[in-house]
Amino acid sequence: MVGVSDARMSPDGRGVLFARKVVNERNAYETSLWIADASGARAPRALTRGPRHSCGRWSPDGSMVAYVRADRDRAPAIEVVPARGGRARTVATMPHGTIRDLAWSPCGTRLAFAFRPLAEEWTPEAANKRTARGGSTPPRVIDDAWYRLDGDGYFDGARFALHVADVAGGRASAECVFDRDTLGSFSFDWAPDGSALVVATNMHPRASWEPWHATLVVVTPGRGGRHRVAELKGLPQGVKRLPSWSPDGMRIAYAGRRGRDDGYSTQDLELWCYDLRTRRAHSLTARSGICLMAATLSDTSDAAFEPQVRWFPDSGALFFRAGIRGSGIIASVPAGGGAVVQHTEPGAECSLGTFSADGSLLAVVRSTPTQVPEVHVADVEGRTFPLRRVTGLNDALLSELRLVEPEERILRASDGHPVHCWVLRPRGARRRRPAILEVHGGPHAQYGCTYFHEFQLLCAQGYEVWYSNPRGSKGYGAAHCGAIRGAWGTKDWTDVQAVLKAMRASSGVDRSRVGIMGGSYGGYMTNWAIAHDHGLRAAITDRCVSNLVSHAGNSDHPEVPDRYWRGAPFDRPEALWRASPIAHFKGVRTPTLVIHSEGDLRCNVEQGEQVFTALCTLGVPARFVRYPRESSHGMSRAGPPDLRIHRLREIVAWWARWMK
Repeated sequence: MVGVSDARMSPDGRGVLFARKVVNERNAYETSLWIADASGARAPRALTRGPRHSCGRWSPDGSMVAYVRADRDRAPAIEVVPARGGRARTVATMPHGTIRDLAWSPCGTRLAFAFRPLAEEWTPEAANKRTARGGSTPPRVIDDAWYRLDGDGYFDGARFALHVADVAGGRASAECVFDRDTLGSFSFDWAPDGSALVVATNMHPRASWEPWHATLVVVTPGRGGRHRVAELKGLPQGVKRLPSWSPDGMRIAYAGRRGRDDGYSTQDLELWCYDLRTRRAHSLTARSGICLMAATLSDTSDAAFEPQVRWFPDSGALFFRAGIRGSGIIASVPAGGGAVVQHTEPGAECSLGTFSADGSLLAVVRSTPTQVPEVHVADVEGRTFPLRRVTGLNDALLSELRLVEPEERILRASDGHPVHCWVLRPRGARRRRPAILEVHGGPHAQYGCTYFHEFQLLCAQGYEVWYSNPRGSKGYGAAHCGAIRGAWGTKDWTDVQAVLKAMRASSGVDRSRVGIMGGSYGGYMTNWAIAHDHGLRAAITDRCVSNLVSHAGNSDHPEVPDRYWRGAPFDRPEALWRASPIAHFKGVRTPTLVIHSEGDLRCNVEQGEQVFTALCTLGVPARFVRYPRESSHGMSRAGPPDLRIHRLREIVAWWARWMK
């Protein structure tokens, strides 16, 4: 399977730059940059060979491509290569650390990027010296609760800072122009004239606990390290991310909301526009019911929770990805306000790329339940944009597989609430068959119209696979999402019960062989289900939450008292404990497979340990599969390839043992 992501249309509209990800013979991912012909007439060609090249960005004139080189055990660097192919040139060599986000200045002379250094004691050289002299692994000395992030690892007190490199300079170096973001999680964009950058940042000392202090600042790089930072006035209080300067220089768009919630919230993340003349900001999507963070989950690509926003080249409209009822839609709204227009059809997941310079073409990565993500080009005309596929990197694989189209259904919960779900039915099945309910993580995300390998695999094994978006999911409005705020195991469980009831009533399902599985919050709901429904044949709980009291203190995102949950683990823990599945485990008798990664920083492995220990104590058949520290919370979609295969085999074996 070939991964395709980060599609970027060339300024002249002739090619699409994208990242190509494969697994090599040494069980490692290799990422290189490729260019697809925008007409689809010629096969894609490799621009770089990897093995770890990312953030490919066209120069403003389309003659060069800049990218991040992050080869293992080497310090990262920014390189540029001619778009027609040729030898790459290093623009900036950084110390050991991490580079993320890369942007050309509109004049094509500079590159801006975020860089976070690695502490000296954690560099490969330091590790080699310790090994040579028999030294111990050094301790981590931590002064701030923000010192780790799942999938990113431990960074202790180090923070990302904004750097600028001179493309034409003789020295491969860069200068830091902004390092005042408390958490290092800022985002940025260049002014159209290339003189400054706008940065979405939170510089408050307690940014983790007070995200509403986020603001926009304009950073003007100066000579000799004298860089000016000016905060924009008139902005509403609330989170702000992904600023984007309009091509005409008159406005700045950003994703945000009013209030005290952080970026991950039951409330919609809206598209805002700030007028630099009037110094006023207004939401363009407040009345649409659309959330810019309604991610569609899959196991063939990383979870895309970050908003995707692009200005149309004439500055008259803003385009964005909207997660709506299980689909990922490309939509737009006039910059001055107006109705949201949807430009792609539902039934697919579309990731927003960039426009050609004249705005006639748009790059898109598109997938469906039976199509692995591939690069597409949209003709920007009319209301609904025609799409044509310009890569077919997975065609050979898909020609060997028999995939199943899902059937879409709307169920009614016991209180009348509609529940959107999908069913994969095995081909050629004549007898009543076992069925599995998959519950998505988040919970504030969605399942939907994208390729999910695990679903197809289980269907091919002879199981009906059901999946749904119960209350708490994104994509159905803030009321649907917010129904379980601080109250997991209530309305969401009502909706899950409706799906289980429909499964048992289905004419093709053996009601005595119904199981449930899920990861993260889906693992939470699996735990909740086996504690409250003793008719389930078997279960699989993956990277789960089982005890919200302990989880609140050992996750990479600390729980803020009285924001999402009432109380706190150290003060009034009653609400957290009532909503904890482990508090209701007396009487559980469902055979359960527990899967967890020791490197999971989102849901600590102790959450799975509590489930396994309780099951063993109760005498319930159980199996615990623990993956090593090299894996993370996202192991099923981004972990070591051999471990991902091992996990799928364990899942298949568990269902065969209890459901066949």
